[in-house]
Formats: sequence, C-alpha cells, structure tokens
Amino acid sequence: MTMPEKATLLFSEAEWDFATLDRALKVIEEIAVNELKLDVYPNQIEVISSEQMLDAYSSLAMPLMYNHWSFGKLFAREETLYRAGYTALAYEIVINSSPCISYLLEENSMTMQALVIAHAAFGHNHFFKNNYLFRQWTNAGGILDYLAFAKGYIAACEERYGRGDVEAVLDSAHALMDQGVFRYSRPPRPSRERMMEKHRKRREYEEEAYSELWRTLPAGIEPPLAPPIPDPEDDGGDMKLPEENILYFLEKHSPSLKAWQRETLRIVRTLAQYFYPQKQTKVMNEGCATFVHHAIMNRLYDKGLIGEGSLLEFLHSHTSVVFQPEFDDRRYNGINPYALGYGMMADIKRICEEPTAEDRDWFPAFAGNTDYMAILREAWANYRDESFIEQFLSPKLMRDFRLFALYDRAAEPTYKVSAIHNESGYRAVRSQLARQYDIGIAEPNIQVVDADLKGGRRLLLQHRMHRGVPLHEKTKHAVLAHVERLWGHEVDLEEVDAGA
Repeated sequence: MTMPEKATLLFSEAEWDFATLDRALKVIEEIAVNELKLDVYPNQIEVISSEQMLDAYSSLAMPLMYNHWSFGKLFAREETLYRAGYTALAYEIVINSSPCISYLLEENSMTMQALVIAHAAFGHNHFFKNNYLFRQWTNAGGILDYLAFAKGYIAACEERYGRGDVEAVLDSAHALMDQGVFRYSRPPRPSRERMMEKHRKRREYEEEAYSELWRTLPAGIEPPLAPPIPDPEDDGGDMKLPEENILYFLEKHSPSLKAWQRETLRIVRTLAQYFYPQKQTKVMNEGCATFVHHAIMNRLYDKGLIGEGSLLEFLHSHTSVVFQPEFDDRRYNGINPYALGYGMMADIKRICEEPTAEDRDWFPAFAGNTDYMAILREAWANYRDESFIEQFLSPKLMRDFRLFALYDRAAEPTYKVSAIHNESGYRAVRSQLARQYDIGIAEPNIQVVDADLKGGRRLLLQHRMHRGVPLHEKTKHAVLAHVERLWGHEVDLEEVDAGA
C-alpha cells in the first residue's frame, strides 16, 4: 500500500511526550470501542520509572499496599537481577479497578507505549470488566478505597501493637492466602432480620463504649482502637463445616485472635479473593489483550497512522511475546500462556472467516460466522481457562503446537504416549490440557472438617489428595505452624484419597 504523508502519522520518532500519548490514546480508543466493540472501564494512564515499576512488582502490582517485609525482600531481589541484566522489566502493569489504571514504563519507545495502551488499557480492561469471574468476585469500583483503608489500618496496628506482632499475623495470613478464598460460592449472607439485629447491637455497644473524655484530646491524637464489637453471627453455634476458606474460618472462630488480628485476616483474604479470578484466566486474559493489541496496531498501520518502522518494531515485540519454545529448548518452561491464548483467539477468527470442513465439524455453532469479534467477546465474558480450552481448542492448533498426551504413573518405570493426532486423540489431548488449568487440581483441596470450641480446642483439617499425591512434608509442617499460630491451639491434618 502507499503510505500517506509523514505529517499524518501519529508519531514518527521513538521519543514520546504526553501530547503524543494523549493523541495515540484517543485514536486507539476509537478503534477499540467503535470498531472492535470493546466495553471498558474509564482509563487512567500513568507513566512510571523503572524503580517505580520494580516497587509495583514487589507489592502485588497494586497502587496502594500495606507494609510488609516480604515486599522489601522481593524488591531487593528484583532490583539486583534487573541492574545485573539478568531480567527485564514488564512494559506495563494494569490494575483491575475503575478507573482502570495502566502503568507505562517511561523507558518505552512511542511505538511500545501505543502497543501497551492497546494491550492493557483496552485488552485487559475489557476482560476485567466483562468476564463473569471478575464480575462475580471483584469490586473494581471499590478496590482502591479498600486498599487505602487496609494500608492505613495496618499502619495504625503497627503503631499501637508493634511491627513484630503485626508482621507475625501477616506472615501467617500470607502463608494461607491460597486457602483464603471462596471457590464455589459467595460468603454466607445472614438474613435481613439477623442483619438488623446485628446493627442494633452494634449501635447499643457504641453508645455504651462512648466516652466524653476522648473529646478533650489535643488535635491529631486518636483514641485507641475500639475493643471487639459483639457480633451475633459469631456465636460459634453453626460453623457450617466442612469449610474450604481456612482464613475465613479462623477469622470467625479462632478462640485466640483479637479484634485487630481478625480484621487483618479479613484484609488478606479480601486481597486473595480479588486475585482469585486472575489465577483462573491467565491464558484467556493475556490472549485477549495480545489479540486486541495485534488488531489495533495493524489497524493503525492500515489507516496510515503509524509507519513501517513502527510496524516492524511492534511485530518484533509481538512475536517475542507469543514465542513458544520447543520442549528440548533451554528456554522451555511449559506452555506460554501468551502463545496459547493468542493462538486460540487468532484461530477462532480464522474459523469464522475461513473455516475448513474439519472446523465446521468441530465448531458448527460459529464456523463461518462473519462477526468473529462477537464470538470472541462472548467467550471472553463466559469462560475461564479450563472451560475455554475444553470448548475452543481446535485440531489445527493442536497440530501447530505439536501437542500429544503422556500417560504418567509413579508406579511405572516409563512414560507412555496415550493420545496423538487422530479423532479420539484430539479430544483426549484437549481434555487433559484443560485439566492442567483447573485450579481445583493445581491447588491442594484442604478443608476444615472439625473444630472443638468448648473442650480441648483441637482443629482438624483434611487434605483430599488428587491422584493419591500427598502434600510436601516439609512445607506441610511449615504451613501448619502458621495455622496453629492463628488458631492458638493444636491443629491436626489428615490426608485422604479424594477418589475413596
């Protein structure tokens, strides 16, 4: 094609300024919203330094975070590796919030700034707003306020009770974050009558605990944190066992925790629940964002808004992101979620636009559908990695990735290829690959099954083993020590076969 005059380009140099960023953002938004029909939160774009990016790495990539020694340790490690040239920094970080915050690295070229705006501010943004897991489990509009509260609350506890005591509780809570989420249902909600009774008792308690003496304190001095408020939900009567959310159970029923410690556990499990959807949608989330930035950057070139140099720079970065090393490559570290995610999104587009007889046989519901973006938006909204792979992975893509299945049993001395490229093999490969993204298999199934609140206070946990695989012995005892710290009494763990 004949390129337009240079003056019509959004940018022609690698250097950027905020006026150019703003101009590119507006054009990218027009393509994303009007052409791709993406539905996004309002965007907040921030450009940060490499040190700020490292700081974001170390604090769970959140814009606000309470203090904890592990964040500083991670920062020191990442900074050392980065300064020594062993690792590179991410081009961006995006926050699931409303407005959606995208951090851009100031060292990026203008082409890379445009790419990461498309990737984060519109690809990830759309996925955060529309996927059912994020809609069910996260509150994008309230997370920033909650983080501000958590940061202030932990700081106040450190001032009042000492940093050592606070960090000890945080250490134990962090160790149990993976077991601090509700996986299959929302937290139990009391009836309206019980909620009204709870609010009535809270008001009565606050009136009884109020003291006029606090009005005489000089400005800037805060009264001590209030003692625990009686909660009619915590009568210890019905614990609804078994309970999968161990942090929730400890917060509600531990005989030894003080009010501020319970609130600290609530903060940590709220963050764990916030990140829970991201653990289940890595392939889809990155695939969506990568597909969106690829579509937008190519559309910018087709419109004559970026030059050939920018196109080549974008393609070089894109192909590096979606590169999948072979199994015998030194760089191989499993299946690249960017490669698999983008490959599946691009394959869905191919099946819609240029279906083969095989595609029509495997995907009769959408093969030949001219509106591929409608199919993608529907998939982005209603699936997670496991179900998305089970429904949309095609035989062609399995051939492209050269996938096959291995039969692996600890009791047998050799591997056996159990599925190859044939009709039954395709379905077996797809199903086994999907199982690898099932968080119920990837993480141990540990539940509270019994608790003696009136006698010896013994707590019993049960691990239902998948395929007879027990917990790592050393790690198990280390984590149980954290449970005992929060429970305050003896804790036992039994392991049973889930298939028994």
